[in-house]
Amino acid sequence: MAIFSKSNKVIELLEKFIDSIDQGSIVFKKGVDNYLYGNIQAFENNILTLSKLESDADLLGKDIENRLYKHSLMPQLRGDMLRLLEELDDIIDIMKTNLYQFEVEVPNIPGELNQDLSKLTEMSVASVEALVPAARAFFRSPETVKDQLHRVYFYETEADKLAAAIKRKVFREMQDLKLSEKFHLRYFTLHIEQVSDASKKAADLLSVMAIKRAF
Repeated sequence: MAIFSKSNKVIELLEKFIDSIDQGSIVFKKGVDNYLYGNIQAFENNILTLSKLESDADLLGKDIENRLYKHSLMPQLRGDMLRLLEELDDIIDIMKTNLYQFEVEVPNIPGELNQDLSKLTEMSVASVEALVPAARAFFRSPETVKDQLHRVYFYETEADKLAAAIKRKVFREMQDLKLSEKFHLRYFTLHIEQVSDASKKAADLLSVMAIKRAF
């Protein structure tokens, strides 16, 4: 019963860890939008909130790892669970880093790109939002994981398409921009796109984990 209780505690901590990723994606989307539309005070608050969520996720991840090893819990799943924690943690790390890059580099983004970049952020965040229930399901009903992951891949593909369209627009249509400005815009487009790439990577791992658990 003690081992069962300790395993349940780990799953409870995992749920909180996933909550931090989920909340972080919402704050990231708001942060990018606030930067694009000049809401600087709100943007700075988004940075602080996301930094706190990322710090909380790190602490939870360390606590989970310590409990798994200290109490020899879930030995068959331990390696995969720790890898999944790393992949999920990468997502919130990328989101936090991206907001800080906006704050540090202060990119000059033409207003005509605001809607495109906001939509790209929406698609990238949607891939995270689709990943979250699949990650939760792995510990409760692993047989449903694969059916939930297709949304992650859909949004990741849509983000790729939109990012490519934005880069084409910048380099082919926006003739008034300097080449250095175009490179800067491409740079930030790539970083927003990275969020969905990280979600896809975590989804790939979850898919393998679900298959292994089924046998």
